[in-house]
Amino acid sequence: MLELLTKGALIGIGATVAMDLWAILQNRLLGRGMMTWGVVGRWFWHLRDGTVFHDDIATAAPAPQEVALGWLSHYATGLVYGVVFVLIVGQGWLAQPRFVPAWIMGLLTVSAAWFLLQPGMGLGWGAAKTPNPWTVRALNLVDHTVFALGLWVTALLLA
Repeated sequence: MLELLTKGALIGIGATVAMDLWAILQNRLLGRGMMTWGVVGRWFWHLRDGTVFHDDIATAAPAPQEVALGWLSHYATGLVYGVVFVLIVGQGWLAQPRFVPAWIMGLLTVSAAWFLLQPGMGLGWGAAKTPNPWTVRALNLVDHTVFALGLWVTALLLA
């Protein structure tokens, strides 16, 4: 069981790294803005008080070390996703990783962004309060597909 959890954690971290490399690539080649991890850290910080949903996370009280907390939360979330995924698919998938199960997981993880994080930060369900919600949603699907590729490729490297 420890080996399964360890591999799940590594796969989740690998997938998160893939997502971050994808963000850097898009930023450099396409000029897409980078994620502001400080607001994510601020959102996570306010969870301790039971505040999940904000009208505008930018107006919430700043958190100590919120950028570091944002990065830590980002990688902790990826790690948890990797562990949960491996617990679902099991040892058989780890022995012979296939993309489709990883892709399904990647598409499921986007629901946390649409129905928890984005409304929690005041962006609305599925980024509905942003100027271009369908563009945001499409980019979220692409980003989480890259997360899925990261799950799969990391598992291939570990197999």
